[in-house]
Amino acid sequence: MTKGLGRLAAAAPALLFAAATLGAEEVVRESISTEYESIRLVKVADNLEHPWGIAFLPDGRLLVTERDGRLNIIEDGEATEVDGVPTVRAVNQGGLMDVVLHPDFESNGWVYLTWSMPDQEGAAATQETATAMGRGRLEGNALVDFETLFVQDRFSSPGRHYGSRIAWAHDGTLYLSIGDRGASPPRAQDLGDHAGTLLRLNDDGTVPEDNPFVGQEDVQPEIFSYGHRNIQGIIVHPDTGAIWVTEHGPRGGDELNLVEAGNNYGWPDVTNGLDYRTQEQFGNSVRHPVEGTTPPQIDWTPSLAPSGLAYVPEDSAFESWQGNLLAGGLRPREIRRIHFIDGEPVHQERLLHQEIGRIRDVRTGPDGNFYVATDNGDDAIYRIELAD
Repeated sequence: MTKGLGRLAAAAPALLFAAATLGAEEVVRESISTEYESIRLVKVADNLEHPWGIAFLPDGRLLVTERDGRLNIIEDGEATEVDGVPTVRAVNQGGLMDVVLHPDFESNGWVYLTWSMPDQEGAAATQETATAMGRGRLEGNALVDFETLFVQDRFSSPGRHYGSRIAWAHDGTLYLSIGDRGASPPRAQDLGDHAGTLLRLNDDGTVPEDNPFVGQEDVQPEIFSYGHRNIQGIIVHPDTGAIWVTEHGPRGGDELNLVEAGNNYGWPDVTNGLDYRTQEQFGNSVRHPVEGTTPPQIDWTPSLAPSGLAYVPEDSAFESWQGNLLAGGLRPREIRRIHFIDGEPVHQERLLHQEIGRIRDVRTGPDGNFYVATDNGDDAIYRIELAD
């Protein structure tokens, strides 16, 4: 069988994880037939409010963010709130978002978070915010020595399109997505603005010297690629370091992109999406790209509203899914399984369609199963296993 993409890494490099031992679990569906595998759906924890990101602690517990501003440790089906989380402005799509562990977490204890930071000088009147990233050391049920490592260059409104996904590169740098912030799409074509970009940073938030735009006048040096609307899924290839992202278009035009340093991915000059108010095409369609822009690997029209992206390892017990991507979908309330041949996406399958609601995050667990966060308002964390 063709393995397609080959091995891809999850958002953080592999650690020596213990198997998850979450109790108080509920088998929601004992067996669900898919095209090639029969799967079991297990509810791991519930009564959450807009969970956004999932990370796996080495002892098998889960870290889960809630957009309203809480970071939770999930153990035995119960959520314990973690102290020391930064202040967020939880308006519209904003709040506490992604969570990842440092690759050397077992020695340094660093937990990284992204959030919508309020403008301290004018937020009460304007509600302007910016995407921020920081880290603290997890000690017991608290983050200590928390420090803000990065804040995008401009606070703005309205409260949407924050991006905020983090993934680790093999060299210890990290990728951080920043959305176009919603009100002014052309910001994504302005290299002097962080909005609508994928950034590459050192683990302390400084700029790597080999970033593609370092040293260029009037360009933000953190930028790795640009012309993105709102990246909310990211994965890194373990051998080549290739970066796969999923991102939102407007009405249609959601994309799976293979990101390369310095490339322009077209938003808003090239997209299959339509303007929400006028229903007119934004710029050129992806079938007629503008010179100097990179077309998507997949264009989802109608919209998938992708959020969360996971990889099925080549040694996975889900044999027929090996080398596939699993992309969460908010709008159709499903996971899209993407199969590759020779590095090209050739087939998609809809999983859990309308079963559990809006899919906010999908992660490959250290136990070989897949973990899913739903975003319906009264939400849960689920585990996808092979059925007996």
